[in-house]
Amino acid sequence: FYYGSYLYKETWNTGVMLLLTLMATAFVGYVLPWGQMSFWGATVITNLFSAIPYIGQTLVEWAWGGFSVDNPTLTRFFALHFLLPFMIAGLTLIHLTFLHESGSNNPLGVVSNCDKIPFHPYFILKDILGFMFMLLPLTALALFSPNLLG
Repeated sequence: FYYGSYLYKETWNTGVMLLLTLMATAFVGYVLPWGQMSFWGATVITNLFSAIPYIGQTLVEWAWGGFSVDNPTLTRFFALHFLLPFMIAGLTLIHLTFLHESGSNNPLGVVSNCDKIPFHPYFILKDILGFMFMLLPLTALALFSPNLLG
């Protein structure tokens, strides 16, 4: 833990949500439908959802599309697998916004107001440039050689 970074509650909470959303994306897209632990995972999720008071049974039926794992369940999971990365992108922007609120990286928590670089001119351009440098080759790969992706 970066020496008290957990004290920035909004930043910390969006980071935790980001991590959980990332794990959920992998889980619904691959691990649960096709992994060897499919039925174990289904049992765990069913038990966790059914333990929630008042809405547990409804959540179980929504998650599985009924009372068993079948084609509608897989369709729903792959739809979530498609939508969750957009949620991850939004959470990333929120997380970056909260990170930039506290200035540049300062893991020791030393007060350094005199040498902080302002948010707008430097960090936004740096983030946009980094995003473009990552997006361009990935888009080119996906559009021109999709078979290389798997």
